[in-house]
Order: sequence, then C-alpha cells, then structure tokens
Amino acid sequence: MKWFVGVWGLLWLPAWSMAADQPDAGLPRQVRCESRDMAREHCALDTRSGVQLVKQLSENSCIRGSEWDVDRDGVWVAFGCRAEFRALDAQAAPLMRRVIRCDSDGRQETCPVILKGAPVRLLRQLSAWPCKEGRSWGVRRNEIWVSRGCDGEFEIGAEDGSGFVDAPRMLTCESKSRVRRMCGISVEREVRLGRQISGTPCVEGENWGWSRDGVWVNDGCRAEFVVN
Repeated sequence: MKWFVGVWGLLWLPAWSMAADQPDAGLPRQVRCESRDMAREHCALDTRSGVQLVKQLSENSCIRGSEWDVDRDGVWVAFGCRAEFRALDAQAAPLMRRVIRCDSDGRQETCPVILKGAPVRLLRQLSAWPCKEGRSWGVRRNEIWVSRGCDGEFEIGAEDGSGFVDAPRMLTCESKSRVRRMCGISVEREVRLGRQISGTPCVEGENWGWSRDGVWVNDGCRAEFVVN
C-alpha cells in the first residue's frame, strides 16, 4: 500500500502580497529547492504575489506548513522535501486542492486522513482496475479505504461544508485497440469533450459517455474531457 497527502495547485498569498511596492527584480521567478539529509534549506524566490509548488521531486511528502513554506525572501523546505517552486503574477487567483493517494494490491487497504466531516471524492483513477464508490473505495470517520486493485487520488473538500474547489478538472481517457475503458472520477454535474486525441471521432452516447463514477470510452475514442 502507498499513500500520500499533498496539496495541488496551491497558490499561497502572503500578507505582504498587497504591498504597493514592486517585487525585488533581483529575486528569481522559479527555483528548485531541496532538503538533503532531512535538513532545512532556504532558497531565494520572489514571494510577494504568492508561490506555487510546480513539481514535487521527492518521495517524501511536501506539505505546506510542515515540509515547506515561504517568507519574505524565498521558500524553505525540510524533512526531505524536494520540489520546484514558481513565483506567481499578481493577477493569479488562489486555488487549492487537498489530495491523498490511496491504492490497493487487491486487498482492502486504509489510508488515514483527518477529515472532520469533510467530503471526499475521486479526483483521478490511476489503476487499470475500476475505482467505484461503495464497491472499491469509500470513506470512514478519519480514513479512506480502497480494495479490488483500486489506485486513486482523492480530493478532500472543505470542513465547513462549502464543498470542493469549484473549478473544472481535466481527465484523459483512451480506448486503446478499440477496447472499452472506464476512467474513474467523481462527477457532480456534467462531463464534456474538451479535446479529441484519436483519429476516430468521439461521439457522446456512441463511443463515450459518463456516469457519476467516471467516463467511459470505446471503439478507439481517445480524448481529454472536462469534468464538473
């Protein structure tokens, strides 16, 4: 079993981001910052309009507030976190997804997470085996469980009952060798075709469709879908 808790698309806006003065032109706009031997490391970065974790490089988790954070002069990392960070433009809007990965090797596995009543949904299925709520994944008080080979990334909503980040999610689903494929993702409202990848036309109701558990494709349809 592997599990990992992290934050996706986090834009951290510091208190001094609203200052009238311009950012220091001498500070870099993107940096690779690495904690070696679990030690704390500080890297210079322009943080006045916020910082985004672009890519995690380490197997150790990178969670803001414990493994990384920012100050006036840059970003720091600790406890083995290694990642690439980018300075944001002033007009960037804050967006945060709290995500945990949980996977099963066929048996039921549990991944502990502090929920405090927060809702959970499947953000992205990583396994060939389907992730279907109530059958191969579910939620208990302070844990997510998976079984039957389900491997997925799960999004944790707000504890105050306001739900999940209100932004579309992108999903790539491909029918290879014209074989039917189910791509798991929790659907609240609708799915639409964003970009067709295959030469075969993707026609809703014929070779692709969706349900609350995800998107299915068949007969060679390969495409990127927008999920709401």
